Amino acid sequence: RLGSVVAYFTSAKFLLYLGHALSTWGDRMWHFAVSVFLVELYGNSLLLTAVYGLVVAGSVLLLGALIGDWVDKNSRLKVAQTSLIVQNASVILCGIILMVIFLFKKELLTLYHGWLLTMCYILVITIANIANLASTATAITIQRDWIVVVAGEDRSKLADMNATIRRIDQLTNILAPMAVGQIMTFGSPMIGCGFISGWNLMSMCVEYLLLWKVYQKTPTLALKSAKVEESELKQLNVKKESDVKPAEGVQLIVEKDVTGFEPPQEKEVGCAARIAEPFVTFRDGWVAYYNQPVFLAGMGLAFLYMTVLGFDCITTGYAYTQGLSGSVLSLLMGASAVTGIMGTVAFTWLRRKCGLIRTGLISGVAQFACLILCVVSVFMPGSPLDLTVSPFADISARLFENEPLPTIASPEAEMILATGMPNLLNGSTTPANSNPEMSPEPVPLISVSLLFAGVIAARVGLWSFDLTVTQLLQENVIESERGIINGVQNSMNYLLDLLHFIMVILAPNPEAFGLLVLISVSFVAMGHIMYFRFAQKTLGKQLFVCRTPDPKAAADSSPPGNTSTV
Repeated sequence: RLGSVVAYFTSAKFLLYLGHALSTWGDRMWHFAVSVFLVELYGNSLLLTAVYGLVVAGSVLLLGALIGDWVDKNSRLKVAQTSLIVQNASVILCGIILMVIFLFKKELLTLYHGWLLTMCYILVITIANIANLASTATAITIQRDWIVVVAGEDRSKLADMNATIRRIDQLTNILAPMAVGQIMTFGSPMIGCGFISGWNLMSMCVEYLLLWKVYQKTPTLALKSAKVEESELKQLNVKKESDVKPAEGVQLIVEKDVTGFEPPQEKEVGCAARIAEPFVTFRDGWVAYYNQPVFLAGMGLAFLYMTVLGFDCITTGYAYTQGLSGSVLSLLMGASAVTGIMGTVAFTWLRRKCGLIRTGLISGVAQFACLILCVVSVFMPGSPLDLTVSPFADISARLFENEPLPTIASPEAEMILATGMPNLLNGSTTPANSNPEMSPEPVPLISVSLLFAGVIAARVGLWSFDLTVTQLLQENVIESERGIINGVQNSMNYLLDLLHFIMVILAPNPEAFGLLVLISVSFVAMGHIMYFRFAQKTLGKQLFVCRTPDPKAAADSSPPGNTSTV
């Protein structure tokens, strides 16, 4: 028994978990802290934070396919090590620059009329964006490629590994910001910068060693399928439904490795062709994504990002306008993490009982059913829904009266201003639809209670569905396209996420939040309809026949046109 325990803790699977936990912990600390640092540096304004968010989202949207193509064209170890070093070195450099700015901000303001300080801000945002792009490359190569190779052809093992990775994500999403937040609260932003830089330096060394160990323990990681010729690729992507519907299960794709593969002689490429190459890669990546048999499933997942029904600054800001305190919200966030972990457990159980594709259907129905509570909350007592109120009435009145917009004096007010809801002045938790000159009447909590009950309960289905689509992409995308397809999937996710922020900008007041809830639920429904269409095309008449898959057979059905090549 002791030997089996030691064997587990030294296995490639556990080492992969440990490396992911360290990477995700550092990532979550940095993403939380950099926004706070930028607010602190720019005089309690959210301008730099907004610019940073826009640059990050735009970069992944435009460069996702190129990053994925780079992952495909290089060896696994080189990609993992390079992205790891670039990511951590960028965060360390950013931390050092921020410490210098915090120390010498007054002096920097006086040099060159403040332009030197502005250049420092631009440098920080640029380097932080590079760190995020490297983090994207790391996620693609480890979570979408290495994990498939480590699992081998055991799909149950792959499902368990995917679920464990998500549980690690759920825990670090809550614990890492709490940890660095305490350090910054009882220390200072400069101490926070130093701690994060030191953590990333230590973590980089340990993660590098863990990657090397996993690579050594999994010899198949050294074998990577040869790049398919462009003519072959087009034929593969354009394949339509096969005449015979396969049985439940997705076949893992086994391709010839690069052993003995001699690349063709490279032809001289002109300057114009080199300039056009990134644009061609971008186009080919999106075309290849569209032609994937799991395209509709990927689109269904992306549509779930077009929502305000999550624990981001928008929903949290709305909660403050309805009178919920920070302590209550922290408890709700903890509850959402618990239901998220329950979703990962439900995924592994449902996949064993009903197969992978039907798990996605059941998860989608469960998520949508829970979100009905959110729809009901819009029309319950306490809901501020009033579409006759102009979204920009408060801002317009202040501009015409030449009154300054309120400054941020508390984290609560920061959250509200981030969502475009200017009704909370200087951290007040007075409900947005009350008159501050009169004693405010307590807002009925039935509406906001139903809203958060729906959001928290829906996370069981959400994370189970997310894991389903993730495994479908892992099992159905050929190895030579795995990077570029997942890069485009990340771009789609960021595109819909950007659209949801634009939606909030167009309707920022609490009175319009109910409308945003209805739009969000509509997009979730559209996403699941896309997945239903994918499942219908794949399983045909067996769609609603939920049976325990034959262990000797494949666990789910191969989407139309997807064949394994040996």
